[in-house]
Amino acid sequence: MTGKIPEKFVIHWFRQDLRLNDNPSLYTASKKGKVFPLYILDDVNSHDQSMGAASRIWLHHSLISLSKSLNGNLSFYKGNALSILKNLCISHEISEVHWNQCYEPWRRKRDEKIRKELGNIGVSTSTYNGSLLWNPDSIRKEDGTPYKVFTPFYRKGCLQSEPPPDPLPVPEEVKYDKDSTSSLGIDDLNLLPKVPWDKKIFSSWGIGERSAHKNLTEFLTKGIKYYKKGRDDPSGLNVSKLSPYLHFGEISPRQIWKSVNQIPSDVNADHFCSELGWREFSYSQLYFNPQLPQENLQTKFDRFPWKNDEGKLSAWQKGLTGIPMVDAGMRELWQTGYMHNRVRMITGSFLVKNLLLHWHYGRDWFWDCLVDADLANNSAGWQWIAGCGADAAPYFRIFNPITQGQKFDPEGKYVRRFVPELANLPTKYLFNPWEAPTEILEAANVIIGGNYPEPIVDLKTSRLEALEAFNSLKL
Repeated sequence: MTGKIPEKFVIHWFRQDLRLNDNPSLYTASKKGKVFPLYILDDVNSHDQSMGAASRIWLHHSLISLSKSLNGNLSFYKGNALSILKNLCISHEISEVHWNQCYEPWRRKRDEKIRKELGNIGVSTSTYNGSLLWNPDSIRKEDGTPYKVFTPFYRKGCLQSEPPPDPLPVPEEVKYDKDSTSSLGIDDLNLLPKVPWDKKIFSSWGIGERSAHKNLTEFLTKGIKYYKKGRDDPSGLNVSKLSPYLHFGEISPRQIWKSVNQIPSDVNADHFCSELGWREFSYSQLYFNPQLPQENLQTKFDRFPWKNDEGKLSAWQKGLTGIPMVDAGMRELWQTGYMHNRVRMITGSFLVKNLLLHWHYGRDWFWDCLVDADLANNSAGWQWIAGCGADAAPYFRIFNPITQGQKFDPEGKYVRRFVPELANLPTKYLFNPWEAPTEILEAANVIIGGNYPEPIVDLKTSRLEALEAFNSLKL
């Protein structure tokens, strides 16, 4: 008599793909044997690119949601991913490890080492594209070099390539297993702050795969119709707010792409798809320029005469600059873990141009405070704002926070929400309260230098100083 063939165990390693739908790695692993799903918090290899505080809180709740979807069969670990995976493969006689690719330089380096080390002990590894529409390596110019300008990258590179494949379904009849010996509890990952400052932030967010799809449905029903114009209104409803769900992989870009392309094509749908293209472009920049988070892509900016003023940096971080549109954005960030994209450009421009503070300061603050903090998007975004990146906004394009507020927050709803001490000011003076007559300020109970700060810089003078600093690079 022949003995019973032992059941085959395979690992699916959850990373930035915290979902069951359209998960290429999980889908394939489920057809290979009994699936051992796990998540590893690896702060050993991430070094200074470890997740910020807001991201960790989101991750905590997302992992809880994912574990429920897996009927509690998600194992948690903390430490060096290589050591953990190697030990698990040996102790549980794992034959295969599957994961979806990540593109951060530290992860690429670590993952390559994991592939080699597991191969040395006879464990096969398989990787998949689960977080992008197109693999970065496949989008190149005709001469084989990467694109440096967005429009040809998207129009010629992406849209002329093979279209993204259809999303995969949730794998059916999967057998899961959980490590009952060494798996940690979710609280053992220590993702939540000791002081519960996060309660207010996360009261306005649903977290997890189900919430991601709910947000997408609401956006396609209510928001996309006027997206091209309405997306610049920070108080409006024409933004998707899908960025944190995309970052953590609670929804895939392929799912969003297909859903949008199922509605009648118009300028709004096309423009939204191009914003997904910008995300692809950011990842392409990171893929081909691993120094993107730290170094100026335009090396002439290495000589830029940045200032160092801790007081002004602190005022910017706290939303106490005396410039209402800037303060509203920075307070939205602190209170919600999110900032409207138009306002990100306004607050970023103010930091690097009006204050002449290095974009690294903005990069680090956003990294810690944003629930959608993404290495590719955050790094590329700040280099774009600072004028030192690929296809960046020219440095001399300096956002005027007064005119930006008047144009994109014409009724002042956004500023009044996040800077309530100015709520009673007439809209005429809402974005430049220091210019309001004394009687107007008194009627609105606004005291410049009292309950609302004086501007920390003069916008006109600081603009000229920024242009002078930029012109010094030409000498």
